[in-house]
Amino acid sequence: MSLANNKDTSPLKSKDFGENFVWGVSTAAYQIEGSHNKNGKSASIWDIFSSKKGNIYQDQNGTIACDFYKKYKEDILLMKSMNITNFRFSISWTRVLPNGVGEVNKEGIAFYNNVIDFCLECNITPWVTIYHWDLPQILEDKGGWANREILEWFSEFATVCATNFGDRVKNWMVLNEPMVFTGAGYFLGVHAPGKKGLKHFLPAVHHAVLCQAKGGRILRKLVPNANIGTTFSCSQITPRSSKKKDIIAAKKADAMLNRLFLEPSLGMGYPTEDVSVLEKIEKYFKPEDKEDSVFEFDFIGVQNYTREIVKHSHFVPYLKAKIVKATKRKVKITQMDWEVYPPSISKMLTKFDAYSGVKNIIVTENGAAFNDVMVNGEINDEDRTAYLHDYIKEVKKAKEQGVNVNGYFVWTFTDNFEWAEGYFPRFGLVHVDFSTQKRTMKKSGHWYAKLIEL
Repeated sequence: MSLANNKDTSPLKSKDFGENFVWGVSTAAYQIEGSHNKNGKSASIWDIFSSKKGNIYQDQNGTIACDFYKKYKEDILLMKSMNITNFRFSISWTRVLPNGVGEVNKEGIAFYNNVIDFCLECNITPWVTIYHWDLPQILEDKGGWANREILEWFSEFATVCATNFGDRVKNWMVLNEPMVFTGAGYFLGVHAPGKKGLKHFLPAVHHAVLCQAKGGRILRKLVPNANIGTTFSCSQITPRSSKKKDIIAAKKADAMLNRLFLEPSLGMGYPTEDVSVLEKIEKYFKPEDKEDSVFEFDFIGVQNYTREIVKHSHFVPYLKAKIVKATKRKVKITQMDWEVYPPSISKMLTKFDAYSGVKNIIVTENGAAFNDVMVNGEINDEDRTAYLHDYIKEVKKAKEQGVNVNGYFVWTFTDNFEWAEGYFPRFGLVHVDFSTQKRTMKKSGHWYAKLIEL
């Protein structure tokens, strides 16, 4: 079903969002860089996880990806041609600290210095994510996020980032979607490092919460005039029916997916009243942990793509809640089988804005994967263009209703390695032919360039 046939064609104008509204694109190191073992870089958990048969779609991996390590100038110049003035990317932990801690890899630092300097030369502001899922395998071998020593490991990594790049980088995100990397990686086992069960998940959650605040404090101390945030995946949660069991199930799902990492940072603790199994986290607590979980972020990064319909399920442990798949609901879906539901983003912006401790919100990811087809060297991706238009219009609606949202970043700039789904889903504004590394701007890219043109 095409979105384009049903889209709202009323014009959007970037100036209607205010002159200080930030427009950009988002990426992540493992998904674009390639050069997985070059110039001193060691293996991350995603290098190892994707090397094992059956973990990734068609056993693909990110060893080359978009070859951004070699093509960064070409890509940044392409951004400049598209009027993109804000570029979000992450630092590969294994590229700058190959042993996880200890000796700093000068060639890794030089690469990111080159990227940052070229961005600034092109009048593009760098926005850096410290941790976007690529933990050094050498640290995972010691327990990774489930080992409390991660607090010291992560502190060292954050300090290296702040001291080497903080003179030029002023916009920072500490973690990317901690619910995803702990839930998918340490409970479900479908993402790296492939661990399963509460015994891995609960300590990983607690340690990520502590690192989230710890990273913020390190940046505040070491980077003058820093604008510090962290990012959360979130989805509007709707009960399947008005039955009490479905309403309770939806409330539990909302607590886990949308509140688990935000509320501790605000001093509210974990949402144990809605998800009682979270009380088991106390096993991993030290007396100072609740206070150490708190940090006053300058902004919260909201990353929304869809909504979820939730029903009660007796067979699902702990939550007794189950997502009703979009593919079974006869709704518009993306290549990821996610429902296209633009109001979800305004609902989530309103939800996060209601917390008194949230000072500012930036949409740090939003986008869609569709089946792009190249015809005569062009990609007329009308569905993606319609998706972006309709979601951005909902951001505008939230802003007009008083929500303090002041930025929007498209996921993503180029098609890339999309974790367990490999290269099948294409989210990019720019098409990548992975056999030749040729870039081709899609119609959505041209549309976005026009929208944000000054």
